[in-house]
Amino acid sequence: MSKKGNYHDNAATASFFSLLIKVRVKRKIYPTRALARADIFDYIEGFCNPRRNHGANGVLSSVRYEKQY
Repeated sequence: MSKKGNYHDNAATASFFSLLIKVRVKRKIYPTRALARADIFDYIEGFCNPRRNHGANGVLSSVRYEKQY
């Protein structure tokens, strides 16, 4: 974490949550919190980590980045 007021502090996290809302959660009504958690977990573990390339780590997926380093 950097000093208070540094706008680069959580840019990657803010970008991820923005994408999550646009792609998965927007206009979706979950009957229970457990179903919402399961759906979001499936999205992260099934698409974001193994397949989606991230600019912050050299345009690799999270899984490939971890294997490489």
